[in-house]
Amino acid sequence: MSLYIASLNSGSNGNCYYVGNGQEAILVDAGISCRETERRMARIGLSMQTVKAIFVSHEHTDHISGIPVLAKKYGLPVYITDATLYHGNIDIKREQVIAFKPYEPVQIGDLAIQAFPKFHDAAEPHSFIVNGNNVNIGIFTDIGSPCDHLTLHFKHCHAAFLEANYDEEMLEKGSYPRHLKNRIRGGHGHLSNKQALEVFTKHRPSYMSHLFLAHLSRDNNSPQLVQQLFNDHAGNTQIIVASRFEETAVYHVQAEHTTASISLPKKDESPLRIKPSYTQLRLW
Repeated sequence: MSLYIASLNSGSNGNCYYVGNGQEAILVDAGISCRETERRMARIGLSMQTVKAIFVSHEHTDHISGIPVLAKKYGLPVYITDATLYHGNIDIKREQVIAFKPYEPVQIGDLAIQAFPKFHDAAEPHSFIVNGNNVNIGIFTDIGSPCDHLTLHFKHCHAAFLEANYDEEMLEKGSYPRHLKNRIRGGHGHLSNKQALEVFTKHRPSYMSHLFLAHLSRDNNSPQLVQQLFNDHAGNTQIIVASRFEETAVYHVQAEHTTASISLPKKDESPLRIKPSYTQLRLW
């Protein structure tokens, strides 16, 4: 009744998240090199031989740069939307490409992976819920605003990777040009520490055991600052800051005695409507 999770890297220099059950696993995004992915997994006792698929959230370079070599070397299927594949211009064999649709679970062994749309400055961006052994793991990064989809799924997670990209004061006083500051905080960029904390405090289920704070900005945030901010509200949830320089430990997430089914809206009843922007912009 458990899953194993780790961040291999998290930030604008590369993103890669591992979720597995001991027999099979998936990677959500692969924005670091194949060699570095292998090294980091080996250091924490994980093997690429258990990885059965890569799921792609969107086409920005820090989420896809490692995919071509990883997919080729290990013969991995790459689950990706048509628009993300087109705008990412990813060099992978057609037979390895599998399109996914939001709200429709994909079964990888005993893991069920479900995507849902999010607000971000990309062609067709998605977040993911991974379910296995009655455990739900959420991967919620690169989110411009905390929409209904995010809060609905967060309420059912035993553990989650949640973006806490920037401190509002650090961003405002920092050296970024005004137009970039506005893009980051403008609703299709990234979540601030304050927004992420509000999601956590308002929508965390009582059984959430682990929260990974992900995709921290190098220039507009501080690991120490955000760790303390969330520790003050953590309760029984362990707070882990996912590094942009190294892998985290592997964390063992158990279901215990919880009910975590999710009643999803049908596609035509979705509370979220996103107009694709098709802008290949890497937001820091």
